Amino acid sequence: MLAIHAGTVLTALFSILFVLLLILVALYFLGRRMQKKQEEQQPLIEANTMDVSILVIDKKRMRIADAVRAGLPEQVRAQTPFYLKLSKLPIVKAKVGPRVMTFIAEPKVFELLPLKKEVKVAASGLYIRSIKSVRGGAVSEPPAKKGFLSGLRERIASGRK
Repeated sequence: MLAIHAGTVLTALFSILFVLLLILVALYFLGRRMQKKQEEQQPLIEANTMDVSILVIDKKRMRIADAVRAGLPEQVRAQTPFYLKLSKLPIVKAKVGPRVMTFIAEPKVFELLPLKKEVKVAASGLYIRSIKSVRGGAVSEPPAKKGFLSGLRERIASGRK
């Protein structure tokens, strides 16, 4: 029969705990460094922000490779870190004057952008930062998403399965 000593188990647990602690410390310092980089870039983004009138043609979440094929510059793929290559970006295809362009939108703005309407936005290069106004109406808030439990309660209350 196999006998496992308590000392062996404790040594393994402490070594696993030590490795997890090292990973946690490394992630903390990496996060602080990335936050500093973002704070340095924020004034540049604000300085390059312009109000632009666009007609939203289409919007969807796409992977970076698909977005480059849809019209984003190749630089976007080249400058994206490896750990974000598979993430999905909120991509907006819009007509700016006579040209059809592809933009990356901020996630909150992406939800509010109406399709097939003319919108005045604050854009910094290919990045849509905020909505200023919508022609023919105000910016409508998207309906709040219901959580799993609230949806379940509603189904029970209405008698549906």
